[in-house]
Formats: sequence, structure tokens, C-alpha cells
Amino acid sequence: MRFIAWTIRVILFLAALGFALSNTGLTELRFFGVDVVWRAPLVIFLLVFFAAGTALGLLGVVPMLYRQRREIARLRRELRAGARPSGTGQTTAPPDVPLTGPSVIHTPLG
Repeated sequence: MRFIAWTIRVILFLAALGFALSNTGLTELRFFGVDVVWRAPLVIFLLVFFAAGTALGLLGVVPMLYRQRREIARLRRELRAGARPSGTGQTTAPPDVPLTGPSVIHTPLG
């Protein structure tokens, strides 16, 4: 399986390299009516816009990651506090799942 993954990676890299080498001519990028023109190879424009799109996509995920981390920390605190008897009269059993590492919760359907 590892060999197949590396073979696909090499093929994609060679395809991108071939695309880059075959598109070395200058391309003009114009904005909506502004008198600004950028001239560079097409591959440079594609690389810049791909990197910008990746950065914007990651920035869009950051708030969700922080929210999830806060939620995980809150749930861990609740689990630790739940292991000790509380004054509310409710007792909870200690968790069976360790607090570290990924875990999957399976629930029955229906």
C-alpha cells in the first residue's frame, strides 16, 4: 500500500513539473478595471493563488479548532470532577476511556 501511495505521489509531482515546464511563457493578470497588470509565468500565478487559498482555508478552521480545544478541556475537567463525589447528590462512575489519544464513541442506531 505504501508503494502505491508513493507511486501516485511521484506521478502527481511529475505531472505538476511537466505543467510548470510547459507553461513558462509570460501571462498577464489584470484586475477589474484598475490599471494594474502583473506579468509572470502562469505557474507562478497558480502557485500564489493556491497558497493564498490554502492559507484562507486554514484561517477559516482556526476558530473551530480553538472551540473544540476549549470543549475538550471543559469535558476533561468534568470527568476529573465527576470521579470525586459531588455535593449535589449525583455520583458518576469514573470513565472507562483514557483521557489521552483518539477515541470513537459507538452508539446504537434506532
